[in-house]
This record gives sequence, structure tokens and C-alpha cells, in this order.
Amino acid sequence: MAVKVLNVLLVENSVEDAEYVQQVLKEGGLSFDCFRTTTISTFRDALLNKNWDVVLSDCSLPKIDAETILSELVIRKLKIPLIVVSSHVSEAQAAATLMAKGAYDFLMKSNLARLVSVIRRSVLEAENCQKLSYMQLALKESESCFRAVTANLPGVVFRLLMAQDHTIHFLQMNEASDTLLGLSPEALIKTPTLLSELVLSDDRKIYDQLMISSAKHLTVWNWEGRIQARNSGGIKWISLRATPKRLDDGTTVWDGIIINITRNKLAEIEIARSREQLAELSSYLLKVKEHERARIAHEIHDDIGGTLTAIRCELLPCMNGASRQPDFYRKKAIAIDLLVNRVIDSTRRIALDLRPDILDCGIVAAIRWQAKEFINHTSIPCQIFCSDDEIDLDPDLSVAIFRIFQETLTNISKHAKASRVEVKLAGLNKFVLLEVADNGSGITNLDMEGQDSFGIRGMRERCQQLKGSFYIAGKPGKGTRITIRIPLLSNNKRNEFMQSDDLNDISEETLESKYTTLDMLARKIS
Repeated sequence: MAVKVLNVLLVENSVEDAEYVQQVLKEGGLSFDCFRTTTISTFRDALLNKNWDVVLSDCSLPKIDAETILSELVIRKLKIPLIVVSSHVSEAQAAATLMAKGAYDFLMKSNLARLVSVIRRSVLEAENCQKLSYMQLALKESESCFRAVTANLPGVVFRLLMAQDHTIHFLQMNEASDTLLGLSPEALIKTPTLLSELVLSDDRKIYDQLMISSAKHLTVWNWEGRIQARNSGGIKWISLRATPKRLDDGTTVWDGIIINITRNKLAEIEIARSREQLAELSSYLLKVKEHERARIAHEIHDDIGGTLTAIRCELLPCMNGASRQPDFYRKKAIAIDLLVNRVIDSTRRIALDLRPDILDCGIVAAIRWQAKEFINHTSIPCQIFCSDDEIDLDPDLSVAIFRIFQETLTNISKHAKASRVEVKLAGLNKFVLLEVADNGSGITNLDMEGQDSFGIRGMRERCQQLKGSFYIAGKPGKGTRITIRIPLLSNNKRNEFMQSDDLNDISEETLESKYTTLDMLARKIS
């Protein structure tokens, strides 16, 4: 192994003293390359031209002194050890002051026995100091890189340590904790338990259990739950995923990430709720269908069946071959005609309940007819405003709008306690718009979310099947307004239309602006 040659910068005006110092170094077995300087200018040049391992200097020379040398090293931020070598004991106090300012050691020229060991120790310490500086610089660069990478990640990146006594310490945390948790990285590093304190009490038990299990079995710590964020005051859903590893001292360290899954979780909850409501609605519709079948069967059996039986009874005396007076047959014919008319009326009524013939005359005529029926049955005024005498719709859309209108009027008659109803129907651009408003008691969110709100769910489902929007709003004592918006397209084009940007989520403010034209028309008609 090659012996390192030390570069020694010697500040000494005495040739004899310089040779003596070098002789001591040689006798001490030191391999070195020495350069002697006597002035500040040559000293500065020497610093620029070579990397020096150690500086040996007399305490005070005519053109340069040790204090100036130390200042030059400090100004240039050079970590070169300075060893002061003096000929006079009187300079000991000055040398002590220099050591307090950063000089490495002080020796008398009359006793240089320690010089080689001092040089070796000072060079070793300087090398270690330089290595430490490099390590600190690398650490800073690593931390900067870590911050740069984690700053662009969609969550809180952390490193968590658990001691054998289960106490925890955050070793690293990126700035995203401030946004997601409402806590700064410094606060979490100082008080690590702040994170678990954010977890809602209902979720904290499983949070702790999964952390302990992960530490025990070295399995991935994977937890989803709710926290009460410090900054917004609102509840957030978060997902925590961290990979553990065991250190030699028995502690466990996790590297992990926490992300905000509130939007996805609320969507999952909404989907689950919608599926539950859809199942309830399907069950309700099945019961309604069976009830309707039973009602129709009852009407056919009791009404039409009974009338046909009566016709048969009227016909039997006419078929027994007995001789009768013409007046007898005339009376029977009149009775049978009345019974046949009753069958025709019953058949028409049943058919009308299943599908009103008025739909064949168009949606505008059907809406007006149903409004008149509503007035006749409830005595509640119902005013109709239509943008056109007729709006050309495909059959499925006409039936859907008509059934929604029927259900709306049914709900008004049952629940609203209204004294006035206004209906607006219009074909605007690519949509058909229907609005039904009353001045009744007003529906509430609790009413809309109730288990018995099957009528509202059914109307919403009809709109969704036709790729439309359904909107309902009410204020206590101010009434309720239902608005539907459905694309004016055939069924085979609706799905294609829904992929475009023309249909956005509906809001009350948006509907207000879209109904400006229709409101002007309503005022003109009225």
C-alpha cells in the first residue's frame, strides 16, 4: 500500500529553523513535500496552487504572522490545520489565543518531539471533518431530492419509527401534511401522536391494531379510515399504506404514504346507497306491478265478466225456442245494448289507465288533458305554459315525460297541500324541459331521502334511463319544483350524445338561466 505524501506549507523566515523542522519530520518517518514561504503574498499564491494537508507557522515573523495566516484560511473556508511553532516562550499566550480562534496546536521549537504525532492527528481529523462535510452535503442533497420528489406526490410521504416499547417517532414527513392533515411536518415530528389523535374514535381501534400487527409480522400496514383535519374542520377519508422493516436494534421503521380518498369513498358510499335504493325501488315497482295486475284482473273479472254474464242471461230466454212477442225481443235487445255499452266503457277505461289515447295526439295535448283531469279531481288550479303547440318526441320519451307528470300531480294531490300549480313545457335546443311547481308545504331533504320516497326515485330512474337529468327542490312553506331535462334524440343516439360535453350536471342556477325564454313565453301567454 502506497504511503501518502503530505503536502506541508511551512511559514518560516529562518532557513536553519526550516531545515530543523523538516529534519524532525524526516526522523519521525513522515513522507512529505514541503514548501517554505515568508510573505503573505507568496502564502496566498501557495494556497491557490496546491492542496495543502497542514500549515506550520512561526507565531510572529517580520512580514507575516500566524494570526494573519489563520484569518486567510478562515476567509477562504479552508479546513487546513494550522500548527504554530514558536521560538519564544513569551509567545505562548498569543498562541493560546490563536488556538481559541481555530489554530490546531502550539509547539516550541526547542521541543518538537510531538510534532509528527500532532501533524498526523491533525491531518486525520481534517480528513474526517472533510468526509463529514461531504456526508452532510450529500444528506442535504438527498433531502432536497426527497422534498422535490415528494412535493409532486398526491399525498403525505413519511418515515415512521416504532421503538420496542411501542413509542413512535416520525423521522421524515413532506410538506403535504399541512394541506391534508392540517399539521406541519415539524409538529408531527415533534409530537407523533398527533396523527392518531386525528383519527375518529370509531376508526382508531382498527388503526392501532393494524399498526401493531404490521410491526409484529412485518406485513404491509394498509388502513382506510376517517380523520378530523385540523385545517378545514371537516371529516376526510384517508388511505395509509406503509411497508415495514426491522432494524438491528429491534425497532421497526415504516416507509409509507397517506392519500386523500374522500371523493372516491363518498362516491363508493353514494353508489352503495344508490344500489340499495334501486333494489328497494325494484321491489316496490314489482309490488306495484302485481297490484296493478290484480286490479286489472279484478276489473275484468268483476266488471266485464259480470256484464258478459248478464248479457248471457239476457240471451238465454231468446234461445229456448219458445214463441215470444216482438216486444219481448225488443226489450231484450235494449237491455243487451246497454250491457254491451257498459263493457265498451269498462274496456276503454282499462285501456286508458294503461296508456291514454291522448298520447297519440302528442305530448302537449297529453299534458293539457292530464292537467284538466287533475283539476276535475282536486279543484286545484293548474296552469300550463308550452313553448309550441306541439313538440316532436319519440314514443318512449313522450310516455316517460307523461308518466313523470302524472306522478308529480299525484304527489301534489297527496302531500303538497297546494292551492296552485304551474307547468312549463318546452323544447329548447337539444333538450325537452319540463317544470312543475306548486305553492304547497314544500318538500325537504328528509322527505326526498325517506324510505317511502319511491315516487321520486321512480321519476329519477325514468330520467336516467333516457340519459336525462332530474332535479327537485323545495322550501318549507314555499312549495316544490321538479325539473327534468332530457335530450331530444332517438334512443339509438342518446348514448352517443351523452359522451359529448353538451350535457353537464344540472344546478338550480343553471336552470334559472335556461328557463328565461320559457318564462317570457309564459308571461306572454298569460
